[in-house]
Amino acid sequence: MRTLVLGLGNPILRDDSVGLQVARRLASELAGVEGVDVAEDYHGGLRLMERMVGYDRAVIIDAIQSGACPGSLLRLAVDARPTQHSASTHDVDLPTALAVGRQAGAHLPASDQIAIIAVEAEDVLSFGEAMTPQVEAAIPLAARAVLQELGLEKERA
Repeated sequence: MRTLVLGLGNPILRDDSVGLQVARRLASELAGVEGVDVAEDYHGGLRLMERMVGYDRAVIIDAIQSGACPGSLLRLAVDARPTQHSASTHDVDLPTALAVGRQAGAHLPASDQIAIIAVEAEDVLSFGEAMTPQVEAAIPLAARAVLQELGLEKERA
C-alpha cells in the first residue's frame, strides 16, 4: 500500500504554513518507512488530486478556520468542511476533483482512505514566516496525529 503524507500551505502566510511545518517535521521521522512518501504542496483542487495519483492512501495536513480555539486539531473526512487548501474560489473542491480524477481513470485513494488533519489557524492573511504561538505549539500534536493515522504510534493517555 502506497501512502502519501502531504503538508499543504503557504510558507509566507503565517499560520497557513502549519501543514508544511508538520510535513517537514515528519519527513525525517518517516524516512525509510516503506511505502510512505512525505511531501509538501501549495495547491488545492485539481492539482491536489493530481498529487494523489498512484497512492492507495493519503493523510493531508492543512490549516482550517472553523471558529475553534487556535491550535486545535480536527480529523476530517474528504467530504467534510473545507480546509484552507481543500477548496478554492478559483478551482473545484477536493471531493469534486477526486470524482473527476476517478472518472478519468486515475488511480486514487478511496475517500475512506484519505484523512485530513486540520489545525485551527488564527492568522492566515498576514504575511510572515512566524506562526502564532498556539498554532506553532500544535505542530508536534499534529505530527503525532499523523503517525497515529498511519498506525505508527499508539495513542498516549
